[in-house]
Amino acid sequence: MLEPEFWNNQQQAQNIINESKGLKEVVNEYKELEDTQENLEMTLELLREEPDEELQDDLTVELKEFVARLKEFELQLLLSEPYDKNNAILELHPGAGGTESQDWGSMLLRMYTRWAEKRGFKVETMDYLPGDEAGIKSVTLAIKGHNAYGYLKAEKGVHRLVRISPFDSSGRRHTSFVSCDVMPEFNDEIEIDIRTEDLKIDTYRATGAGGQHINTTDSAVRITHTPTGTVVQCQAERSQIKNREKAMGMLKAKLYQLKIEEQQAELDEIRGEQKEIGWGSQIRSYVFHPYSMVKDHRTSAETGNVQNVMDGDIDQFINAYLRSKL
Repeated sequence: MLEPEFWNNQQQAQNIINESKGLKEVVNEYKELEDTQENLEMTLELLREEPDEELQDDLTVELKEFVARLKEFELQLLLSEPYDKNNAILELHPGAGGTESQDWGSMLLRMYTRWAEKRGFKVETMDYLPGDEAGIKSVTLAIKGHNAYGYLKAEKGVHRLVRISPFDSSGRRHTSFVSCDVMPEFNDEIEIDIRTEDLKIDTYRATGAGGQHINTTDSAVRITHTPTGTVVQCQAERSQIKNREKAMGMLKAKLYQLKIEEQQAELDEIRGEQKEIGWGSQIRSYVFHPYSMVKDHRTSAETGNVQNVMDGDIDQFINAYLRSKL
């Protein structure tokens, strides 16, 4: 960073600064934990020499806080895969079921937005397609912060809701599905060959909440990669050029993810593993009725506090998934 040429490439410079900041946070947290441990050990020695009930109570509280911080720190160290530190691109797509599934999509959108805000991450809506009566038909978010992808990769899969539908006048129980796709956001970290002749680029008027540009100019961009059938859309910016630039970044991320999944499928075939892909392969169930429970089917982590989960308290599921990969 002290080199004279450092700022010649603004994007590369920013990437290095972000990486440096992330590493400093890890080192500083380690040093703070080390200092805390020494203080706790000193307090324990004092108690052995001269018992004090009030001091012991304080030590118990501090020890619980220390253990919680230590577990969180350990989890950060688990996020060591190549793109874990990157921002994340998160997409939600409701399944069949019309308004019921689209409403479930908006509930998950709120859940992930609240989770990100609690962590101090920035949330940017890249594309938003509202439902016919309520909810969403699809949404794409850019969630920006250190290790955003590392955490959110645990959420990739199908999410299942069981509840009494507020849209059913007969009060019947409904099951709804929403697929969640998560990809790392790339700058210049990877090289993917995308030929211009393989792209179909359409422009359209932006929809949903936004500034004065909404529905006045064809600023939104849709790019179709014809060889793979991959489609990306962006309407976050007022400028068509900027939306196109962001959409190309999303396309690069999707094509990279596709490549990784193809390699994984080949490995699974060699190992003789069969993985069903479809609505039956949900990763997590959210049951509102006849009882309250959220259960992750990959790790068996569960809780009866459904409201907390829907308010963004999903760290227990993310943590359990990441630890299961050890």
